[in-house]
Amino acid sequence: MKIAVVGAGYVGLVTAACLAELGNDVVCVDRDHGRVAMLQAGGVPIFEPGLDDVLQRNRHAGRLHFTTTMANAVSHGEVVFIAVGTPPQEDGSADLQHVLGVAEQIGQHMNAFKVVVNKSTVPVGTGARVEQVLRSALNGRGLHALDFAVVSNPEFLKEGAALEDFMRPDRIVIGLPPGEVGDTARRLMARLYAPFNRHHERSLWMDVASAELTKYAANAMLATRISFMNEMALLADALGADIDAVRRGIGSDSRIGHSFLYAGTGYGGSCFPKDTRALIHTASTHGVGMQIVEATEAVNRRQKHVLVDRVCAHFGADLRGLRLAVWGLAFKPNTDDMRDAPSRVVIPELLRRGAEVVAHDPVAQSEAQRALCADLGGTAGQVPRLRFADTALDALNEVDALLVLTEWKSFHHPDFTAMQRRMRGHVIFDGRNLYDPELMDAQGFVYQGIGRRGELKVAQRPLQAVVPVAERALSPLAI
Repeated sequence: MKIAVVGAGYVGLVTAACLAELGNDVVCVDRDHGRVAMLQAGGVPIFEPGLDDVLQRNRHAGRLHFTTTMANAVSHGEVVFIAVGTPPQEDGSADLQHVLGVAEQIGQHMNAFKVVVNKSTVPVGTGARVEQVLRSALNGRGLHALDFAVVSNPEFLKEGAALEDFMRPDRIVIGLPPGEVGDTARRLMARLYAPFNRHHERSLWMDVASAELTKYAANAMLATRISFMNEMALLADALGADIDAVRRGIGSDSRIGHSFLYAGTGYGGSCFPKDTRALIHTASTHGVGMQIVEATEAVNRRQKHVLVDRVCAHFGADLRGLRLAVWGLAFKPNTDDMRDAPSRVVIPELLRRGAEVVAHDPVAQSEAQRALCADLGGTAGQVPRLRFADTALDALNEVDALLVLTEWKSFHHPDFTAMQRRMRGHVIFDGRNLYDPELMDAQGFVYQGIGRRGELKVAQRPLQAVVPVAERALSPLAI
């Protein structure tokens, strides 16, 4: 089939690459000339495991093309996917200007029946708005009789595992409009997704509004599980229980399962924070309160401060004279995504309290420098106390404590003896519960996880002054 994908961001690139991998002829269009030039030259603007190989293989096979010309893409595609950003506005609602702008452009260029697919995460009612924009554009061109179908086909991609999620989906949600155009759209979408339904039917057919709500409901449910476990972890600390044992105990119930039951420093990324806020806003505009989702958001905001609270409980609220290492900056492993990452709350707060921070991330270092620079811009005296280490061990030189914020695999089994030689103070605040408390105690570390019965006493402040960190291991934050 001939497919057009509008948007060469995270969702658009994965969608275009995977549909080409299935043998389709795909044109991906983006207005960012630099991004398109990079893709045409074989580069990849985002980090996602395996994406580079799939892009290169299908580009060389002639099944995947990149362009900045919308007319060419619209003319090419029988099915046109809209996969552009819907960033949150100040009131929490999704900003639909890019989606509706693309719909306008499609309407300016289409000359035959098209199935226009909303792949972007959009609130309920967006399909109807896209339909209105398309019809208005066609009417303006005198094409009153030209038909089209607007379909909702939300993505369910986990960053770090997006290719696997696309190629082996749990379900494919497809919302169709009523009438003959909906029947035609169903035939085309069934043909497109036929490879995924060979052994059993994964496609779930429904109306457009239900498909739009399904995406938000799924993300709100998963976010709620995370916040629930984070709240249980705080209670476990107060009661002397071990949240990891609790997780295994409740996760073994087949009605609950183990997924998204890990306590930590809160969720982040491009989906859960944005989508829960958008769902709350959508509900409020219809006079419906979302008490559970609102509580999920509140717990998550609080959770991002828990590690700083524990640092202050141990060292005191004034952190001047302390050097602290941070392992992990991206909101989760296997991505360089810094959107709503806990590190963007933790690091500024540590700096505000006077600490020197040395940070390391295996992949997200460059993105983190840009994001944190933007966050700290105009805050005098703080950015110079933030440095980035080339390796995890180099981040530990003469530090008083280590904070673990992202569960990268390379952090799971470090050389604890080498860590002790580098660190001035043998204190670990584990925001992802990577390490066993008993092992840490045997290794000579003062350790506290999230809900792991770790109880830190107030520490004596270091007597020696903070020595300059070795320049060979660090790169200053660009400002």
